[in-house]
Amino acid sequence: MSSIAPYAKAVAGGVVGGLTALGTALTDGAVTPAEWVAVALGFMGGLGIVYVAPSNRQSL
Repeated sequence: MSSIAPYAKAVAGGVVGGLTALGTALTDGAVTPAEWVAVALGFMGGLGIVYVAPSNRQSL
């Protein structure tokens, strides 16, 4: 578990971004290839943004 812990928050951010884009794409009942690209970009964007964000840990 400790080997995945540094990446868990980033993966969660990617999943949320991808699912948000997928939810938007499904409003008309079908997902086009362009919408799948938007889902992939939402996943990768969420993953990357959360991964590079600095941690809020403070030294005591």
